[in-house]
Amino acid sequence: MMNLTSKQQYMETLRIAYRKANKKEKGILLDEYCKNTGEDRKYAIKKFNYTVKPKTRRKKRKEYYGSDVKAALVVMWRIFDYPCGRKRTE
Repeated sequence: MMNLTSKQQYMETLRIAYRKANKKEKGILLDEYCKNTGEDRKYAIKKFNYTVKPKTRRKKRKEYYGSDVKAALVVMWRIFDYPCGRKRTE
């Protein structure tokens, strides 16, 4: 059996060849990989086809209230003893 880092390095070297290969060559590469690492064939197929997708940034929401309204809300928040979104049952 291989350790984790050697498995990852082996996967990276075979992944390049796997993507360029035809169906018959892919089967040969899968057989070789599964025999050497002891991993399941379907799991290896998923690993070969996996690609990292870049994270997309979300748009910021538009502000509804101006600074004067926010200041008034802060004052009210302090008056009512800093309530939050949780429902209190007293």
